[in-house]
Amino acid sequence: QTQPTPVTIRGTGGGHKPQSFFRRLQTWINLLDPTLLLSSDPEIQKAHTLIGSSKPQDKKDESALTLSLSSVHADSGAALPLVFRPPAFLPIAAPLVVASLLPQSSVKPALFWQFLLQSYCAGFNHANRNSSTEQDKKASLKQLLLIAGTASYTSCAGALPQIFINRLGIRSPAVQTFFRSLFPIPLSAALAFFSVFTIRSEESETGIQVFDRNGNPVGISKAAAEKAVRETALSRAALFGTTAAVPNLLVLLLKRTRLFQRNSLLAAPFRHISVALVLGLMVPVSFSLFPQLGTIKREMLEEELQDRAAGGRLFYHRGL
Repeated sequence: QTQPTPVTIRGTGGGHKPQSFFRRLQTWINLLDPTLLLSSDPEIQKAHTLIGSSKPQDKKDESALTLSLSSVHADSGAALPLVFRPPAFLPIAAPLVVASLLPQSSVKPALFWQFLLQSYCAGFNHANRNSSTEQDKKASLKQLLLIAGTASYTSCAGALPQIFINRLGIRSPAVQTFFRSLFPIPLSAALAFFSVFTIRSEESETGIQVFDRNGNPVGISKAAAEKAVRETALSRAALFGTTAAVPNLLVLLLKRTRLFQRNSLLAAPFRHISVALVLGLMVPVSFSLFPQLGTIKREMLEEELQDRAAGGRLFYHRGL
C-alpha cells in the first residue's frame, strides 16, 4: 500500500484548504503543456524526488513540481506511459474525436475511428486509475480483459448512428440529421461514463486508500472508491458530451443562414475546427470539475473508518 507523497498533496491543494474550481483550472492549464512530454524519465524521477523532499522555493522548483504532477502516477510514484500522460491527451485524442464525429458513408470507417478513440480512452482511464491497493503494479488478466471488452463494446456502440442509417436504409434528411447530429451527443457522454466506470470497477470492489490531513494512511474505503470513480466518470461524460454537442448544434444552426446555404462546403471545415477547439477548451475544464485530492465526509465512510476521520473527513486520490 502506497503512502501519498508530499508532491500529490501539495500539488492538489493540500488537505486544509481545498482549491477552488478556477485555481484547479489554472493548475491544469499548466500541467497540460505538451512540451512537458519532451522530458526524459530520469528528469521526471529527479523532479519527483526533489519535490518530495522539499517545499518549492523558486521557479526551478515550481517547474519540477509541474513536471512531476503531469508525468508521475500519484499512487505508484512511477512515470506514466508517455501516451497516457495528461499533456498527451489532447494531441492524441483531438484527431480521433474529430474523425469519430464525422458523418461517414459506411459502417467500416465509423467502427475504425471509434475503435481507435475508445481504445485510447480505455488505456488512458486504466493508466490514470487509483492503484493504491494494488500489490502487483502490472495489469492483471482481469484488467486486460476489461480494457479489451470495454474498448470493443464502446466502439460498436459508438458506431450505432451509422449502423442505424445503413442497416435501416434511412433516406429522410430529418432522420439522418437526428442520427448524425443529435444522437451522438448523449451517446458520447454515456460511452465516456461507461468506459471509466467499467475500467475502474475493480477499485469499487476492493476499495482505495484513504488518509488523514497529514497524509497518513488510515485504511481502505469502498465508499471513497465509488465516489472517486463516479466523479471521474461524470467529468469524462461532460468532456465528450459537450465536445459532441456544441459543434453539432452550431452546424445545425449555421446551416440555416444564407452564408452556409450558399456555401455548403463551409460546414465540414467549420465542424472540424469547432470540435478541436471545444475539446481543447473542455479538457482542462473537465479535469478541473472535481479535485484530484478528493474528500469524503465521515458519515459517508464505513463504520470502522468513521472514528479515524479527524476533522470530519478523510482524503483520497481521485485518479484521472
